[in-house]
Amino acid sequence: QVQLVESGGGLVQPGGSLRLSCAASGFSFSRFSMNWYRRAPGKELELVATITSAGGSTNVSDSVKGRFTISRDNAKNTVYMQMNSLTPEDTAVYYCAATFGKWGQETQVTVSS
Repeated sequence: QVQLVESGGGLVQPGGSLRLSCAASGFSFSRFSMNWYRRAPGKELELVATITSAGGSTNVSDSVKGRFTISRDNAKNTVYMQMNSLTPEDTAVYYCAATFGKWGQETQVTVSS
């Protein structure tokens, strides 16, 4: 059974940090690029970050560049997103997704004082 399980979301103050994790199972994780998406209230789905299968190449959206970092540990079948200097505009539901089309269930990130 293919699964992606996100964790690490929560409530954080502006300027704070969170690390999201996405644990994969049921497929050959190391063969696939992975993405993080988010949907903020009233906004369209945004591709936030991408990492290639071996982790050798990453890309983040302009809206988070310099603040968010995507990484992966193929030995643990897990992809991460380190989020620093969070602002209220980062408040959203975050999803990880494998590039063959499997999505995780979501994790909520709320940035508020």
